[in-house]
Amino acid sequence: MSHEIQIIPLANLSLIFIPVLAVVGLIYKWSLDYRNAVGAIFRMLVQLLLIGYFLTFLFQSDSALIILAVLIVMLLVSSRIALRTSASDRGRLYPRILISLFIGCGLVLSLVTQGVLRLEPWYFPRYLIPLAGLILANSLNGISLAVERAESEIKRGLGFGETRSIAFRTALIPTTNSLFAVGLVSLPGMMTGQILSGVSPLIAARYQIMVMAMTFGATGISTACFLMLSRRVLSGIKIEKEE
Repeated sequence: MSHEIQIIPLANLSLIFIPVLAVVGLIYKWSLDYRNAVGAIFRMLVQLLLIGYFLTFLFQSDSALIILAVLIVMLLVSSRIALRTSASDRGRLYPRILISLFIGCGLVLSLVTQGVLRLEPWYFPRYLIPLAGLILANSLNGISLAVERAESEIKRGLGFGETRSIAFRTALIPTTNSLFAVGLVSLPGMMTGQILSGVSPLIAARYQIMVMAMTFGATGISTACFLMLSRRVLSGIKIEKEE
């Protein structure tokens, strides 16, 4: 049996957009903002096509400076995206999110690449860039959930201590759910991709354990750092008055 990964022709790939168009149709019929969905799908297509070409170049690079520059851009963009759910002082929250992601994701990424995998060279882009993307994506989602929940609870009049606990628990819900579901309900993307490419399921499972642990750790540390650094900003939000 061949272990080569199957190449997907563009004509075949287009079939997967049939259910996507069906969902967009439902959004339009039910008078929802279909333009947001269409824009997101179009952006996904453009970004993935561009990143495909870019990564082909990047994986062949032997420059640590180029890899570091890419990581910095990823960090800056992630911090900006995490602010999407905030309705308060974004100017003051942005540097706190940036620092939090740098601390949480930086620590976990360093541990994974230099301790678990022991990459040679340390900036080996084929591993470093995808792993950094996984860590940042999960961590920014956690912070984004924490921002939205913290602002809501503060406006309701809760004290910061209770608000922090609620926001932290909320931020960890997606990653915690994925820990419960992995292996029983779903096979995550990395494990599925490795199995499809011919890697032993036992080896793929080890990589997936690493990924699940690093995303949980990075999300928790980054969110905790953000909540601690943002106490004054969040505490300054005005309480909504009941009519």
